[in-house]
Amino acid sequence: MTVTATSVGESDQLEPRNAPGARTWARRLVPPAAAALSGLLLYVSFPPRTLWWLALPAFAVFGWVLRGRSWKAGLGLGYLFGLGFLLPLLVWTGVEVGPGPWLALVVIEAIFVALVGAGVAAVSKLPGWPVWAAAVWIAGEAARARVPFEGFPWGKVAFGQADGVFLPLAAVGGTPVLGFAVVLCGFGLYEAVRLGLERRATGVVRHMAAAVAVLSLGVPVLAAVAARPLVSDKAENGSVTVAAIQGNVPRAGLDFNSQRRAVLDYHARETERLAAEVKAGKVDQPDFVLWPENSSDIDPFANPDARAVIDKAAKAIGVPISVGGVVERDGKLYNEQILWDPAKGPVDTYDKRQIQPFGEYLPLRSFIGAINKNWTAMVRQDFSRGTEPGVFTMDGAKVGLVTCYEAAFDWTVRSEVTDGAQMISVPSNNATFDRSEMTYQQLAMSRVRAVEHSRTVTVPVTSGVSAMIMPDGKITQKTGMFVADSLVQKVPLRSSQTPATRLGVLPEIALVLVAAGGLGWAVGAGLRGRRAGDV
Repeated sequence: MTVTATSVGESDQLEPRNAPGARTWARRLVPPAAAALSGLLLYVSFPPRTLWWLALPAFAVFGWVLRGRSWKAGLGLGYLFGLGFLLPLLVWTGVEVGPGPWLALVVIEAIFVALVGAGVAAVSKLPGWPVWAAAVWIAGEAARARVPFEGFPWGKVAFGQADGVFLPLAAVGGTPVLGFAVVLCGFGLYEAVRLGLERRATGVVRHMAAAVAVLSLGVPVLAAVAARPLVSDKAENGSVTVAAIQGNVPRAGLDFNSQRRAVLDYHARETERLAAEVKAGKVDQPDFVLWPENSSDIDPFANPDARAVIDKAAKAIGVPISVGGVVERDGKLYNEQILWDPAKGPVDTYDKRQIQPFGEYLPLRSFIGAINKNWTAMVRQDFSRGTEPGVFTMDGAKVGLVTCYEAAFDWTVRSEVTDGAQMISVPSNNATFDRSEMTYQQLAMSRVRAVEHSRTVTVPVTSGVSAMIMPDGKITQKTGMFVADSLVQKVPLRSSQTPATRLGVLPEIALVLVAAGGLGWAVGAGLRGRRAGDV
């Protein structure tokens, strides 16, 4: 009985001591879990889902996690948010090469989000913190779009908003202004909820905080409504009938390149099939035809058989074709678009300028080869970069070429429009990534670009999804995946420039300066606080 009593007494004494410890650990785990889950929520807001509005609660929770914390805590919590967001978003990068490159990419890219987390935590103590914090996020995106290896903008908040109410803001200031509005609204949502639950703040402080919350929520929405007149699909320079060819590939994956002649034949065959339908009166005669990237990986300048195949297809349809080819010139490889006239043959070219690291060229080749020789074998020879914008004159229309990966970069698309493009073509090759979400993420980018510059955007893809996108961002036609198909449509030509086109990088610079100002203020306030404490 004595032993039993002692055991019970010890149990009674230990439980109160252990319980607070368990509760403390639970409280400590909540912020990291919330950071990772809010990053996952941001991922869910991206295509192929149309849940764009989930970006707002994602940033609201992120704001709750970071507000009032030290920059060191913000660094760790930001990294978890980045992992939650980027791990599922970029899983397609490992479809054919395995998890190693995918995980390496995410680990590196999440560092930028970690730095943003540290910055948001620092400015969260300032008056009007949602504005400073949203600007810090855009500064992080600006850095990520430029370094390392000339940047990787995939996952910009703006690219998840193709179906959202904020989309017209792309025409105001491009992806930085669109992304800023979404992030600001998310942080403003948290601030509004916080003030609704917080009863201690009174007087002027509470009123000012309430004003910031209301403005952070209201101004982006009102600005998007005010920007609606900038979005139009009306023709300014007439219309043209465009055909986009999707020839398909024999099979998905990196080895599709080993079947280069088959891919070329498929696109020629689909073009000839379309020509037969036009002749039968089933389909309107196109003014020109757009083939995707890598539709002729056999160099038609060096291989007469490839040239003959393209010539035959061009003569069958009777109009110019933009052909995606891999061309070797002076010992250098180029990912090239070739303007092919049915009578004259090749008359103009555009060389891709923003080439893909680890896909079209291999940085740190010796180092990577020491880790895994298979990776260096996949990119045996680096592609070279083009230096000039690509605008083809096709049946009198000015068509700007933005080849696949280039669509993720603000400057590449804008340069075509400022060079006179009346519409944009984004020839792409997504066969490497099978049926992953990559195709839909990239398609959403093209929709944002359409609104940003008020241009029709056509997206011819080897294996799908090919699409016709109006200047208001709406998809009017699209294909399935891994089928041979063609799209024919009359589309508007436009020459006016949106504020985003005219301003270029200036809105992004302004937001980066706002972020720098907020961070400077936060650092200065912290230093003054420490000095006052020492006194």
